[in-house]
Amino acid sequence: MHKLIILDEADSMTEAAQQALRMIMTDYSHTTRFALACNDSAKIIEPIQSRCAIMRFSRLSEGEVVARLLKVIEKEDIKYDQKGLEALVYLSDGDMRSALNNLQATVAGTGKVTHDNVFKVCDQPKPEDIHEIIVKAKEGDFETAIQLAESLWNKGYNAFDIVAGLNKVIQGLDTPEAMKLKFLKELSITKMRLVQGVTTILQLHGFLAKVYRLSQPSS
Repeated sequence: MHKLIILDEADSMTEAAQQALRMIMTDYSHTTRFALACNDSAKIIEPIQSRCAIMRFSRLSEGEVVARLLKVIEKEDIKYDQKGLEALVYLSDGDMRSALNNLQATVAGTGKVTHDNVFKVCDQPKPEDIHEIIVKAKEGDFETAIQLAESLWNKGYNAFDIVAGLNKVIQGLDTPEAMKLKFLKELSITKMRLVQGVTTILQLHGFLAKVYRLSQPSS
């Protein structure tokens, strides 16, 4: 009978450790099977990847996340409302571990799962606030869009928080797909600049200006 070794978070291993693991996998291939779980398979060296059958798992659907959250809520007798549950699903983005962690933090911090409590504990901008910013920029009310973005900034949300919120909201906009793709392209450029270290609010101003320009009939 073969032994089974499961290595979780394998992509956190250094290259030297992975090289050593490669030799171990080769030496014990007749008696042992190795299962490596990781978030980013690109961080696993090619010699190990070539020895494995790679299985990729998609994010969970909203229905699957809700079903598991309701089961936990029932078992733990947690007070909640529907909007609070929807907030947990929205922030999880298909990640069950994130959803459960946010649920636990919200209950520990406030005692009840509501829309406001979830966003307060998780310290993320509300989607309705992000949505209003995009709508104002699309409608041509650029100054109001800037004021709303600066309001979020002054509340302590950094550029990465706001960009993450923009990404989710844009995908759900009632806008032609071609236009949404243009918005997401400009947002990806903004995020690239943030990653490079330019994390000022001017990057958000520039993105909203692009949204305004792209929304004009002549664009």
